[in-house]
Amino acid sequence: MTTTLARRPLGRTGLAVTTLGFGCAPLGELYARLDERTAQGALAAAYGAGIRLFDVAPLYGHGLAEHRLGAALRHFDRDAVVVSTKVGRVMDPRARRDAGSGYVGGLAHRAAFDYSYDGALRALDQSLLRLATDRVEIALIHDVDVHTHGSATVDARFAEAMDGAYRALDDLRHEGAVRAIGVGVNEADVAARFLRAGDFDCVLLAGRYTLLEQGALDDFLPLAAAKGVGVLLGGVFNSGILASGPAEGAKYNYRAAPPAVIERVARIAAVCDAHGVPLPVAALHFPLAHPTVSSVVIGAVSADEVERNLRALADPVPAALWRDLVAAGLMRADAPLPA
Repeated sequence: MTTTLARRPLGRTGLAVTTLGFGCAPLGELYARLDERTAQGALAAAYGAGIRLFDVAPLYGHGLAEHRLGAALRHFDRDAVVVSTKVGRVMDPRARRDAGSGYVGGLAHRAAFDYSYDGALRALDQSLLRLATDRVEIALIHDVDVHTHGSATVDARFAEAMDGAYRALDDLRHEGAVRAIGVGVNEADVAARFLRAGDFDCVLLAGRYTLLEQGALDDFLPLAAAKGVGVLLGGVFNSGILASGPAEGAKYNYRAAPPAVIERVARIAAVCDAHGVPLPVAALHFPLAHPTVSSVVIGAVSADEVERNLRALADPVPAALWRDLVAAGLMRADAPLPA
């Protein structure tokens, strides 16, 4: 599918990103193994359709997703794309990864958390080698949140990241080695905490500003707007349930969705059905209405999935749908609505 994707500025970085970005996490074989031809087909389809933002991380397949994106980059106009990767984990190729890493496939290399100054530089060097490129435009501090580290240790990890990884990325930014620095987290309050602690350009927030939940409106999104910080949104399907609907086995926050979430999604889906709009279409359109959001970053494992996402972005959504969701108490009244 050939389309013209709008571009938006990423805060005050001088970078412009397409409103739809490609999230490479599924290429790391999180839920299922993926053959190389299909993975490369997905990346080629994204680039061919005009997507110019590609987000990846060492965690995704313990390096496999970066390898796959690196292979694709050799066929892209490198100057035309924005590549985002993350620091906070380093890979040890001599140690077998733990059985509980969460990835069905991927590489066997073991990941170790390291938010120190040297650890961040080492992680980024490893990423550049896997990506087979001399630079990334965006470098993010990854997963300094309660979801990853637990409430007992997250404060120590935050302090380590600010004293180490943040200083390393800030130095790289001043040297011109990266264009933008930020954080990639799953919690809006943690994102806001980072914005108050340092001079960040952008945030990749996963799963916290979606059709299902809008808690990021309380603090994080107003703060980002006030500071001119660009916002990228991942997880706009909340790990799957806003794509699959309230079906048996639906995922929410990377786990089986609890009954209360399934019930709420069923009510949202019923309103969408009444307007003839598929749930995933509404879920993709909604977060882009916020003026601070530059792009939604969506994963795909095949060219067909890329095309499906592009069609969803192109499909019209009647304004009455948003009004009915607000009236039913299923969406916050202070949430900016798509035109």
